[in-house]
Amino acid sequence: MTIDRSFAGIPKQYTLLENSEIVLIPVPNDGTSTWQKGADNGPIALLEAAHNMELYDIETDSEVYQRGIHLTAPVLENSTPERMANEVARVTKSYLELNKFVTLLGGEHSISIGAIRSMAEHVDNLTVLQLDAHADLRREYQGSTCNHACAMYEASQTTNLIQVGIRSMDRSELEVMNKEQVFFAHEIRDDKYWMESAIDLMTDNVYITVDLDAFDPSIVPATGTPEPGGLFWYETIEFLRKTFSKRNVVGFDIVELCPNGVEKSSDFLAAKLYYKMLSYKFEL
Repeated sequence: MTIDRSFAGIPKQYTLLENSEIVLIPVPNDGTSTWQKGADNGPIALLEAAHNMELYDIETDSEVYQRGIHLTAPVLENSTPERMANEVARVTKSYLELNKFVTLLGGEHSISIGAIRSMAEHVDNLTVLQLDAHADLRREYQGSTCNHACAMYEASQTTNLIQVGIRSMDRSELEVMNKEQVFFAHEIRDDKYWMESAIDLMTDNVYITVDLDAFDPSIVPATGTPEPGGLFWYETIEFLRKTFSKRNVVGFDIVELCPNGVEKSSDFLAAKLYYKMLSYKFEL
């Protein structure tokens, strides 16, 4: 993976680690996906799209890049899913110890396992907010506990997991799922108060993991396992804005962008979402 060592081409003084409040860790891993391959190309596609993004955020009247965004070397460990998760945890921890706001780009959703592990060790009483089409609660899948289908199992055992947008799962996951903290896509469609209900379930400290297949495939077709009936842009950013304004978001990741050579709007949406979430964190 070759990347320009800056986010969105921002001036060099805003990219240096010592000047940056934000760290961005790319994890171009696609070791366990089971349908369309290509999530390992997600980070570079998002970063390329970001170079074509205007950096003034109208909604927050801000330019959050001036907080400093340090783009790290990518995490390339891929010998086994377990070793990948351990390396992501190690790298995440190293930047948390520097008091940086740590963000990650996948790659498939299994990259979140290590990040959440370190976040849960770093802050007390962590909530994980998962935006996703899939429950990802299997204890193991295809011989690994760090498969993309297992991405949230560990979080379900060690954190306060809240799941939003779910519309596909295996029956076996019901044994693990806390349905009182799941906001299924077909239910939130008719619930005016689902955002407030979800936020009420959160503890003070929140880590957000966004699987891009949470979005309806009409606006994000470039993902490995698209599911009909997903979230749309404005309802998603409204929910995220409310979450950032009412809780202490301690980090986030965006995963499962599976780019193609024809359709670039998914790449740009992912880049815009990343920047919008930073704007909510630092500029609200």
